Amino acid sequence: MNIPETGNAPLWVQTLTVTTADQTHVLGAALAEVLRAGDLLVLTGELGAGKTTFTQGLGEGLGVREGIISPTFVLVRIHPNLPDGPRPGGPDLVHVDAYRLGSASEIDDIDLENTLDSAVTVVEWGRDRVEHLTESRLEVELHRQLGGAAPAHLHAAGESTGPGTAAPGPGAPSPDVPVLDFESEDDDEPRTIIIRGFGPRWAEQPVLAAEGIS
Repeated sequence: MNIPETGNAPLWVQTLTVTTADQTHVLGAALAEVLRAGDLLVLTGELGAGKTTFTQGLGEGLGVREGIISPTFVLVRIHPNLPDGPRPGGPDLVHVDAYRLGSASEIDDIDLENTLDSAVTVVEWGRDRVEHLTESRLEVELHRQLGGAAPAHLHAAGESTGPGTAAPGPGAPSPDVPVLDFESEDDDEPRTIIIRGFGPRWAEQPVLAAEGIS
């Protein structure tokens, strides 16, 4: 689906459906084949939607060091390219979790500019925080049938929260308190993955060789 660029509108939008966590992983690996140093990916979606699983697939496709997990508690993890991997000499993967960062200025504080040109940078919860870093980006939005709540600052920004928000009541968290449901990310349930391309780098929609994904 092609959309004319107007302001900050995407140049194109691709909507895909996966039915298992393995397919989410495979789609990430397929997207990695068209990525190069300097590319920025912004991942959004409710907790447990599969953002980390998708990033693990990216890492496999890029041929970087294994062990990709959510970097929530350290903000940034760098996974170096492996010389004996599928893409020797390719870019490193910089994996960022902006879950606790509330603004673009806080993104600037972690100095992503130092690695942006030499790596593929993936930012979870990055919408409205990293767009100033480069003129081109891919936005990858993941939706699941049942998910956790988004952080409070994302409610105000219109971020997808999913139906898993806890209802208020005696002893219950308020609707703006995130439900940390990381284990459910590997559940095999249908997910919709929407990819949007912005900027001259993504003027043309890439063809993703992901078998069994429509």
